[in-house]
Amino acid sequence: LICLRQTPATKFQMRRVYMKSITNQQPSDWQSLQAEVGEILAQCGFTVEVEKTVETARGDVELDVCAEETIKGRRYSVVCECKLWNSKIPQSVIHSFRTVVGDIGANKGYIISKTGFQSGSVKAVKYTNVELVTWERFQQEFAETWIENYFVPTITEELDKLLGYTEPLVQKWMCEIPDHEVDVVKGLREKYLPFAMVVMSCTSYVRIFNKHDRFPVLPLIDDNKFSKEGLENIPKEIVEAMGYREFLNECLNYGKKGISEFQEVRKKNNV
Repeated sequence: LICLRQTPATKFQMRRVYMKSITNQQPSDWQSLQAEVGEILAQCGFTVEVEKTVETARGDVELDVCAEETIKGRRYSVVCECKLWNSKIPQSVIHSFRTVVGDIGANKGYIISKTGFQSGSVKAVKYTNVELVTWERFQQEFAETWIENYFVPTITEELDKLLGYTEPLVQKWMCEIPDHEVDVVKGLREKYLPFAMVVMSCTSYVRIFNKHDRFPVLPLIDDNKFSKEGLENIPKEIVEAMGYREFLNECLNYGKKGISEFQEVRKKNNV
């Protein structure tokens, strides 16, 4: 475990992400949908602008979400039209958006709909760089990039100290505390070890050496790679989380609480 943590991180790789959704939160209105789309793209590494006005040969056009990234010196741009309508999107919207995508030279366009698209819409984007997607399908499109660029680096960096406090080889300061504090540290290590094992499976340390391992399934209670006994010692908000963003946030909250408990022992005993 020590070797895993001390090895420099390399590019995160994986064969498959068993992803139900980045988030299980449903946007309440079109502004929140725009904000959610922009946040996901930003966390994927794009430079994002929401409600950006661009000039075209046909006049000024406002884009719901415009995102750009540079890969090996090559610019790649994505534009998104967010439609949280209660009715299916008509072909007129699709044709108009398709024209805008072509006029501004975007590499990819997404129309994100709540209720789907009218008959013939799929045919209208055939052989084009425009995709018609639901909110859930949009998340799946960017799931692996989001995991690689945001989830893994965040949980690795923020909870690294907890992994150190719970790993098999105890840290030097744990051997220097007074005898009456030994049981306190032992108790903390036992308390947070099952959680630390879940966290470790999500970090770059493990994924460097096991590139073909799948990412944890949510909710964790459905993932047979973790023992049911171990999961019983982890807060249900983590074990039962359905979206990976919610899972990450709950892990960070609980993990930082654990780090502070260990640090309090260190501070108390000046070690």
